[in-house]
Amino acid sequence: MVLFEFLSTYITDFISSIGYLGIFILMTLESACMPVPSEIVMPFSGFAAQRGSLDFIMVGLVGSLGCLAGSILSFVIGQRIVRPMLDNYGEVVLIKKHDLEMAESWFGKYGVKVVFVARLLPIVRTFISLPAGIIGMDFKKFSFYSFVGSVPWCFALAYAGVILGDNWSLLEEYWIYLDILTVLGIIVVAVYVTYHAFIIKNSVQSMLKSNK
Repeated sequence: MVLFEFLSTYITDFISSIGYLGIFILMTLESACMPVPSEIVMPFSGFAAQRGSLDFIMVGLVGSLGCLAGSILSFVIGQRIVRPMLDNYGEVVLIKKHDLEMAESWFGKYGVKVVFVARLLPIVRTFISLPAGIIGMDFKKFSFYSFVGSVPWCFALAYAGVILGDNWSLLEEYWIYLDILTVLGIIVVAVYVTYHAFIIKNSVQSMLKSNK
């Protein structure tokens, strides 16, 4: 909580100093896998709009554009740096070429939906761009759905700041619980998918052995 309070103070001072540019920079960092909580950036910006210091529509749009910029940065890093490393050294960390090909096939089918929905989820939204770049998702589709998914997130948080006014910081007290639920949900899904993949793999191997 001490770290959260420190970030809150730094973020609010930063936005107060340079306005829209501060929102853009902070939301870019947030979407580029950096520990900058949009749950502070956007509500405070909404509060600033309520006071008349900033324009609400501009706050939402600038925040969304910052998300897009950070997402593109992470996408490019995943595509140009991380993917070549995995192609050459993936087996060192138990990631085989076949695994990457399966992930590419899966992203080809569901990537658009995954990117859009991920932009609406705490924590997940920060990191989804990196795997999208690693897998090589279509860049135009990625950019479009990243932006479209970021718009409701940014405007909703900013509007919460408008409604709460001077009490906008109350969101900090409750958002941590949503983050925890999100992490638990990710773990449950990961365990479920891993278990079923293991079952399918064993079934296929049994079938192959029986046919020999």
